[in-house]
Amino acid sequence: MSTAPLPVENPAHLRRGLKLWNLIIIGIIIIQPTAPMGIYGVVSNKGGGHVVTAILIAMVAMLFTAISYGRMARIYPSAGSAYTYVGQEISPSMGYLTGWSMVMDYVLNPLICLAFCAKAAMNIAPAIPFVIWCIAFAALFSFLNLRGVKTTARVDEWLCAVMVAAVVVFLGAVTRYVFGMSPHAPSFFIRPFYNPETFSQGGLFRATSVAVLTYIGFDGISTLSEEAENPRKNILYATVLVCLITGVLSGLEVYAAQLVWGSKAFASETVESAFAMISGVAGGRWLFHTINLVLLIANVGSGMGSQMAAARLLFGMGRGEALPKKFFGAIEPKRGIPRNNVLAVGVFALVGALVLEASASRLGGGAYEIGAQLLNFGAFIAFMGVNLASFVHYCVRGKQWTISHVLPSVLGFVICFFIWLNLSPAAKVVGTVWVLVGMLYGAYRTKGFKSELVKFDVPDGE
Repeated sequence: MSTAPLPVENPAHLRRGLKLWNLIIIGIIIIQPTAPMGIYGVVSNKGGGHVVTAILIAMVAMLFTAISYGRMARIYPSAGSAYTYVGQEISPSMGYLTGWSMVMDYVLNPLICLAFCAKAAMNIAPAIPFVIWCIAFAALFSFLNLRGVKTTARVDEWLCAVMVAAVVVFLGAVTRYVFGMSPHAPSFFIRPFYNPETFSQGGLFRATSVAVLTYIGFDGISTLSEEAENPRKNILYATVLVCLITGVLSGLEVYAAQLVWGSKAFASETVESAFAMISGVAGGRWLFHTINLVLLIANVGSGMGSQMAAARLLFGMGRGEALPKKFFGAIEPKRGIPRNNVLAVGVFALVGALVLEASASRLGGGAYEIGAQLLNFGAFIAFMGVNLASFVHYCVRGKQWTISHVLPSVLGFVICFFIWLNLSPAAKVVGTVWVLVGMLYGAYRTKGFKSELVKFDVPDGE
């Protein structure tokens, strides 16, 4: 099958309007400045308290992968992101399966944000049931995205400011708490990185496979390539900077939390609110409620941003006919957005959150916990695919066998593959079923793969 871009009659195009600063803010909001707070208890229990070490190992893997994403965005400034990169450099069939795997990741992110927002809101107004809160937040996410990408960017800037302010308040409370105690030996400040009493290599790797959720969503920046100014440069800068900023900020947050809590395990019923509990220890009841409210705000921003990124991925796949083009490849002319996809993702997130929550007792966890366990499967298939596509383009075809080109793509692939192997069995089973469904759909569309599976309409960069 030919991998050359095919001409498309009257192709639909998104509108450019996002500067480098907008891209960085959107990326940080999708990930959340408070990203490690929600998963802190799970990572701590799995890694024997070595949360900061797991966060930093995950950052290394994501930085290598971010470089590959940015470099491929220079070549293909397309809303299809990894779907386009893998399809153009390796094969259309592999690109299709990569895109199909990404769909699982991208649509689950708004779902888990929706579920978290509903749960956090019930802590404030418990009389309002889960289903009503879900409907309200699904409508809010969709409404803001339907207003256009510039509106989303402005809202993101305010949300980012609120979350950063909350992180600063938390760090200040921890500093006062720690130095208000009796004097500490130097080993006290090193123990969050390595505690010989609780360290195990297997536990650290299992913790890292969860800690990487801190960074999930950074690749959403590449789906905005057709709405970014100077995408061949700004997408690379924004992707790498978002990973670096997130890693440093997240590492600082969990380091402070570990100084307060140490390596003690959390009970199963308190694992999701672990960070809020630590905040209460460091700053009192008011800080507990403040962090709960900020996490609610953070997930509003993340849900809105991830829904936007999912809509752009579906648009790229629809335009390339990997999905029904009439629906998924359409652009609403007034605001220049893929309206059908925004609404489709919103409906899926709402229905999925309600179904998972209704099945919580049978599945062994709520909608947020179950969705988070499944999300990494598709994400890491995409990450490995992009690293491989970057290696093929620059090293195999471009003959650029330099350390700066070989090292990021090879190490990014190897580390992502290793983390993927350490995902939970449930995530692997459900993810495999999802991929098989995608293969069956591809076979149906092509009458047994007898015709071309996808087409790639890659627009000009500028």
